Amino acid sequence: MHTTPIQFRSHDDLSLVADRWGPDDGPDVLLLHGGGQSRHAWKNTGEVLAAKGFRVTAVDSRGHGDSDWSPTGRYDMQDFGRDIVEIVATMPEPPAVVGASMGGMSSLLAQRFAHHQLFASVVLVDVTPRMNLDGVARIMKFMSAHPDGFADLDEAATAIAGYNPHRDKPRSSAGLERVLRQSNNGRWAWRWDPKFVTWRQEQNSASPTGFQDRMDRMALEMYEGADAVEGPILLVRGQQSDLVSEEVAEEFRARLPNAAYVDIRGAGHMVAGDDNDAFTNAVADFLNAARITDA
Repeated sequence: MHTTPIQFRSHDDLSLVADRWGPDDGPDVLLLHGGGQSRHAWKNTGEVLAAKGFRVTAVDSRGHGDSDWSPTGRYDMQDFGRDIVEIVATMPEPPAVVGASMGGMSSLLAQRFAHHQLFASVVLVDVTPRMNLDGVARIMKFMSAHPDGFADLDEAATAIAGYNPHRDKPRSSAGLERVLRQSNNGRWAWRWDPKFVTWRQEQNSASPTGFQDRMDRMALEMYEGADAVEGPILLVRGQQSDLVSEEVAEEFRARLPNAAYVDIRGAGHMVAGDDNDAFTNAVADFLNAARITDA
């Protein structure tokens, strides 16, 4: 399917690279990846949704993929949220937003401080305002574990397989070139700014309870954002997720009883990558139902 490359500007004038699929007059769907990922994580989902008549836009967030790195290391979730406000402002109507992990967090924060409804509907992909802190710490540990990169793509694939033991290791490592870039010394490094991780480590070590305090504060702010969303909300959880436990999901559903919920069997935190067909079908069904309701 034909892909149109486009760019947005962040709230502080960084270039944000994006891909777009689908008809120009289709309802907008904005796809926002998780921390350490890029817009390429959405390729299959984007093409399927576009074939169903949606105009789909997948964006590389600041410091990720081919988008600009912040020269001042501005990677607070509020910065990601303000970028979303700028992106949505370029669209003719409020889009449906599908946010994985970081993308979902920043979407809720964007709605929290926006003065109008940003989204027609919201899909949260394995993320809720309150999360399992051990799962969050595991993600950050993985992202900071290889500061010098990898000798080759196979070494990177082995590291990823260790983080996702429930997922079959791909036969070829060539696809990792979309999430890694080769340095002048021949080693392969992630396509995201290391300051994205080191900034958080500095914030968390600022006090003995820094990590807990930051996550508690963010949970309150994200719930405020969720409460401000007037359109339908869907939570898609990976059944084996160590970030969104069953207890955390139940808390979310009790707080937002009108939210829809799907649990993808056999998937972990990386739901779209673990079972893309089941994930995309669940999202497409939700977006189609929301579109019919709006009409």
